[in-house]
Amino acid sequence: MKVKVAILGCSGRMGRNLIQAAHEHESIELVGGSVRNTSSFAGFDLGELAGIGGIGIKAVTDNEQLTDADVFIDFTSIETTLENLIWCQTHNKALVIGTTGFNDEQVATIESAGKKMPVLLAPNTSVGVNLLFKLLEITAKAIGEHTDIEIFEAHHRFKKDAPSGTAVKMGQVIADTLGRDLATCAVYGREGITDERDKDTIGFATVRAGDIVGEHTAFFADIGERLEITHKASSRMTFALGAMRAAFWLNNAPNGYYDMQDVLGLKN
Repeated sequence: MKVKVAILGCSGRMGRNLIQAAHEHESIELVGGSVRNTSSFAGFDLGELAGIGGIGIKAVTDNEQLTDADVFIDFTSIETTLENLIWCQTHNKALVIGTTGFNDEQVATIESAGKKMPVLLAPNTSVGVNLLFKLLEITAKAIGEHTDIEIFEAHHRFKKDAPSGTAVKMGQVIADTLGRDLATCAVYGREGITDERDKDTIGFATVRAGDIVGEHTAFFADIGERLEITHKASSRMTFALGAMRAAFWLNNAPNGYYDMQDVLGLKN
């Protein structure tokens, strides 16, 4: 039996990729999508939005018109996602969240919602990126205490949060593995004459340019050698396909707070 999925914020860049991925996925049935009530795309055929031709499903402005869905997927904005979280909790619906930029308090709100619903928060739904997180944990255990650690990320000019949610998650994985507090050891950019590098810091560098889909590299640098672990995304479809995998998995999950590591069976 296919999992019925609805896309919240279906007219955005990611929303259109999610429509295509859901429509073409053998285990997913796309049953609807929503846009803001002020959107000019209200009433548009979802297939036309995604550039795959008409599929007979119109974009709506009210989630109440999407109650047939089993799982909702949200790659919108922080405020909209938190509103959708409340709606899904009220209607006993599962929710996959790909929105990034949440602060600690907002993440705690999402985690708390897991007591009453299945909710999955993933700063990056790419299968490759989530394997990257596991590789970072392994590498940090082996050489993290003996190397300088820097994280580089690059995205398109339209991205609003920096560093990216994926880069922050990379830093969090490394910091947790090494028993460090990312809030105090992170360095977000350097300028002018600085002191010698503190070996316990984790540095971040950010680029925003053109149409870069997403690039992330973690550097573990020692004297005489450097290990680089890199993931490059060439299409947003990789995130959309990962979100479908997450939705299929979440449909059978009990109430709880999950991430892609759960989906991929990578939790210790």
